[in-house]
Amino acid sequence: MALTGRTALLAALGALPVGILAPSWVGMLAVNAPLSLAILCDYLLAAPVRTLRFTRSGDTTVRLHEQANVQLMVSNPSARPLRAQVRDVWPPSSWTPGTEQAASRHRLNVPAGERRRLSTMLRPTRRGDRRAELVTVRSYGPLGLAARQGSHRVPWTVRVLPPFTSRKHLPSRLARLRELDGRTSVLARGQGTEFDSLREYVPGDDTRSIDWRATARQATLAVRTWRPERDRHILIVLDTGRTSAGRVGDVPRLDAAMDAALLLTALASRAGDRVGLLAYDRRIRAQVLRRSAHELLPAMVDALAPLEPELMETDSRGLTAAVLKSAPQRSLIVLLTGLDATPIEQGLLPVLPQLAQRHTVVVASVMDPKVQQMSLERGDIQAVYGAAAALQTLEQRRRTAQQLERYGATVVDAPPELLAPSLADTYLALKAAGRL
Repeated sequence: MALTGRTALLAALGALPVGILAPSWVGMLAVNAPLSLAILCDYLLAAPVRTLRFTRSGDTTVRLHEQANVQLMVSNPSARPLRAQVRDVWPPSSWTPGTEQAASRHRLNVPAGERRRLSTMLRPTRRGDRRAELVTVRSYGPLGLAARQGSHRVPWTVRVLPPFTSRKHLPSRLARLRELDGRTSVLARGQGTEFDSLREYVPGDDTRSIDWRATARQATLAVRTWRPERDRHILIVLDTGRTSAGRVGDVPRLDAAMDAALLLTALASRAGDRVGLLAYDRRIRAQVLRRSAHELLPAMVDALAPLEPELMETDSRGLTAAVLKSAPQRSLIVLLTGLDATPIEQGLLPVLPQLAQRHTVVVASVMDPKVQQMSLERGDIQAVYGAAAALQTLEQRRRTAQQLERYGATVVDAPPELLAPSLADTYLALKAAGRL
């Protein structure tokens, strides 16, 4: 049973004159006995809560910070009308701060034998699966003095997907890609190109590109055109170890790496290349391999959604073994990890030659722009010491990047908002150079 504010107000109003005029236990009992009887009757006349039936429907996926609509159907099989307050309980991260109470609480009137639909609007603030906890119902009697209260477990899961904010860079990179692929064919043949088509000779074309057999068949000069090779293999590797848990601004490093992975996936799949995903720390956390072009991006977004950083050191040897197993043929390996000196020197550098011998390796890392800003400050003694520490950090990252490059890796080190387009530009440059 739950008592309402109206009950407390009536009890206070009844006790006030008794306490002022004739304070006694008999007077208090004379006031509260009718009120207690009214509370009991009101409780008995309230619609039962245990017999209510609930079903859910609505959205099962939503992008981070976007809105999802989950509907709750409430059926009242009893012979009494239901006048209730319903709370649809979800984790706190299902709403932006300050909006939970308005979004999760509903007032409801359901006549006997009928049903009504409620809508709960979610706006999640974290990735992953958001599961409904309980539906708590407080059923009021006709006088509004007492209520029956109970909870029901009505399961529903909404998967919160990465926001993919870097998709705004996709049109410009696709325009550059069209300059490399078969839509803008080239005459020069070199490593990483394949035959595209024949066209009529135009004065100024390289005479070495003339196809004499085709010329003999059609009695006009025909030249061969070439384009960058398609059907290359790309494996994106996400380091989900402890370094990925660090926050740059208000975003974890892992989230910035996911955004870069999604842009590269969208771009490479449009280029006709095969893209795979591997998330690893000490075991495989997510894996997407051998998917068709139209299935690839949805599968990768779904696999990335529940990923969270693990507070443990990444096993570089295990990661290398997993990469070699997932990519048996020559591939472009894109490793999204940190550039901290100690983990790189003790973990990645000893195994990097094994990867670089068989694959083209790109190491991408999220740089903290605040460190760059600190290195330029000179206001007071504290700022000078901060600038010295920042310069030392930047120098360590530069030396670490040089070590990786000496082993044959290409290094991309950029702030969170620039990592995705910088990685896409590196992919296009490697494709143009025929290194895939």
